[in-house]
Amino acid sequence: MTLFERVKELSKKRDTNLKSVAIELGFGESYLYKWKNQTPSAENLQKVADYFHVSTDYLLGRTDNMNVASNDDQYNHDLKEFIESNMDGMAYGGEDLTDDDKQKLKMALKLVFDKYNDKF
Repeated sequence: MTLFERVKELSKKRDTNLKSVAIELGFGESYLYKWKNQTPSAENLQKVADYFHVSTDYLLGRTDNMNVASNDDQYNHDLKEFIESNMDGMAYGGEDLTDDDKQKLKMALKLVFDKYNDKF
């Protein structure tokens, strides 16, 4: 499916048309129809993606996943990766942490990061 076809399909799902979407976004009435043969600027592509709450990768056909990862999703992924990569080899009092201890430490770290996240 082409970029133009995806935008047209998203418009239909919203019970609107390409002309109305273009006007709402501050484009010319027929601007989106030009996407049949022309590649839009990155800025305009992002405007349309934001309007429909999809990723630019979805519009470009690079993925069929319409969802956009939120900053919270990225934060949680980064935090999990950080904690996981630093758990191995941890010790307390000269003894390796048990799996139960590691799980408790993970929960404690997550609570601390969540509480102070906006201060970093």
